[in-house]
Amino acid sequence: MHADIDQLFVLPPCTEDLKILRVDADFLLIDKPTRLLSVPGRHPQNRDSVISRLELDYSSAAIVHRLDFDTSGVMVIPLNKPALSHISKQFQARSVSKHYLAVVAGLVEPDEGVIDLPIAAGEGPKYKICHATGKPSVTEYKVLMRDIQTNSTRVLLHPITGRSHQLRLHLQALGHPILGCEFYGGVYAKSAERLLLHARDLQFTHPTTGELVLIASEPDF
Repeated sequence: MHADIDQLFVLPPCTEDLKILRVDADFLLIDKPTRLLSVPGRHPQNRDSVISRLELDYSSAAIVHRLDFDTSGVMVIPLNKPALSHISKQFQARSVSKHYLAVVAGLVEPDEGVIDLPIAAGEGPKYKICHATGKPSVTEYKVLMRDIQTNSTRVLLHPITGRSHQLRLHLQALGHPILGCEFYGGVYAKSAERLLLHARDLQFTHPTTGELVLIASEPDF
């Protein structure tokens, strides 16, 4: 859920702390809790967000990429304009490497695969798979563990593109929606206390030193 769809809804308060994993002269590396916006929402009561919390101590903090409201995990927050520009260009060039962890319904049969299905805006806050108007969207996946008892699968996801709701939609299209997904989970929407999707790691080039920066954080599920 992004800030552009919450103008009519007052979101429940997020009581979890935002974790700062690393402080650099050029950026912060953080771990966003679930059910926290990346930027303030349009509704005046939806001001709480990653950036509004960080600005209290880091007035120059800026957003270069977002995680959905329900998704937890790692983010990079530039702290100056050169870093913002440098990291932004890396995201645009798709040279930033990202992996997500998810728990999905059912037992995913292939050990790994590629989901290549175009995504377009749908009704209201939702998106949809649409071959006529959708933008190219590609996700690589790898099975980490199948749980026969709970009839679920833990998967590692590597989004090649970065469309809104891409991972949720692609896994739904695969026939294995992410547990706890209120938008696309169907009968599995309430099967977990939260959306079981977490941005586990992020790798990019340091805007000043040119070194590779890798940050990783395991989820609470």
